[in-house]
Amino acid sequence: MQAPNIIFILSDDHGPWAMGCAGNRELETPNLDRLAATGTRFDHFFCTSPVCSPARASLLTGRIPSQHGVHDWLRAGDTIAKYEPLGDGTRIEYLAGMPGYTDYLAEAGYTCGLSGKWHLGDSHRSQKSFSFWAPHAKGGGPYIGAPMIRDGEVYEESRYVTDVITDNALKFLEGQKEGNSPFYLSVNYTAPHSPWARDQHPTELFDQYYNNCPFESVPDGLKPPEWVKFVSMPKQAKDPEERRIALSGYYASITAMDQNIGRLLDWLEAHQMRENTLVVFSGDNGMHMGHHGLFGKGNASLPMNMFEEAVKVPFIASQPGRIPQGVLNTDLVSQYDFMPTLLEYSGVDNPTAGEGLPGVSFAGALEGKPKEKHDHLVVYDEYGPVRMVRTEDWKYVHRYTTGPNELYHLKDDPSETENLAGNPEYAAREKELRGCLEDWFEKHVNPELDGRDENICGDGQLGLCSSRSQGKKAFATGRLEQAKAD
Repeated sequence: MQAPNIIFILSDDHGPWAMGCAGNRELETPNLDRLAATGTRFDHFFCTSPVCSPARASLLTGRIPSQHGVHDWLRAGDTIAKYEPLGDGTRIEYLAGMPGYTDYLAEAGYTCGLSGKWHLGDSHRSQKSFSFWAPHAKGGGPYIGAPMIRDGEVYEESRYVTDVITDNALKFLEGQKEGNSPFYLSVNYTAPHSPWARDQHPTELFDQYYNNCPFESVPDGLKPPEWVKFVSMPKQAKDPEERRIALSGYYASITAMDQNIGRLLDWLEAHQMRENTLVVFSGDNGMHMGHHGLFGKGNASLPMNMFEEAVKVPFIASQPGRIPQGVLNTDLVSQYDFMPTLLEYSGVDNPTAGEGLPGVSFAGALEGKPKEKHDHLVVYDEYGPVRMVRTEDWKYVHRYTTGPNELYHLKDDPSETENLAGNPEYAAREKELRGCLEDWFEKHVNPELDGRDENICGDGQLGLCSSRSQGKKAFATGRLEQAKAD
């Protein structure tokens, strides 16, 4: 079978509920809907950690955070100090010595390109066998005036960054038209990450939502759970006007990204490459936009949360003629399954097989083959001292340093409103799930990179952790110190 070309489109802070094809009738995403109609959408796809850098590292390497050592969003080590207030300008290759699937694709003859967000350290320099390298200089920032890398140097882009990321992706694709080898392209948007102000997004899109959308597709008026000690207030919509502005910008950024995804699909179709190209769309982590009274992802609260809106991400795969069209798959699948899946689907050997990585290929599910009974029954997440086990009907969250723990019967309580942890009636279930969680992490954690005992509070990672930190502070703790002071 001919090796497929691959385009992997990754959004930033994209809730699984935030697509038309996922049932959101207020949000215009015709091209994501088009992708789902010509492929398979997974509605139980989970990130490995509900924050960007750890999740992205897991997608690329097939390792959980306590195997690759990236435990929080990277606050330092990507670029010059001007763009990293807590950094000193030192560039850090956080995944040094850990191959990514792009290394294996390149060894198999693929030409690999990246356009957009990297946020895994030292963005000035191409890594992981990417021969085309057009990254964002850090992890987020403005949509107008975004710091980008060109020829190893930072410049501030005057155009809308979502359009620029697509322009660079199309430049790579143009260079592959006459090539004899397959290509892999990562298109990593910063959308729909904040900022969501009117002047950051196309005026017509922002005003369309601001003036006309009732925003009934997201909850309003909810309060955070009682156990939340600190809420990320800059992203918290404190009054109706702030809520309307935030949601207008969030929705506008998604529709603008969707328009650019349409440009990529149109290019493939115009060059008769749609049928021999696997197109995958996903998000790095989920997002609350009022859900549970929160605005943000796993670090929208302190202690960090593992609610469904934070840990589930959109995932669509399409290759007409090979992947069944218009299918909704309900298997439990994780980002740590992505690397073995992509390699198997592409016919590329996976050198990590048997090396203790947690992922299981779901390439068969992509192609509509019958599900094997042992596959995709349980998924796991971690964010520093917070760990989660999720089955089809149950979720258990354990907090090793702060508490509280959580137990939800998702079959009866899909909105996670009744915490059953500590309830004697469910003690046996809680014990069983905690045992599963601890056995699984004991099997897979690298003790040298274990995030469970690190001082992680969602404020960002400053450098290499654990034994590799050389005595330097690895994690920012401002929110934790403020919460203690309050």
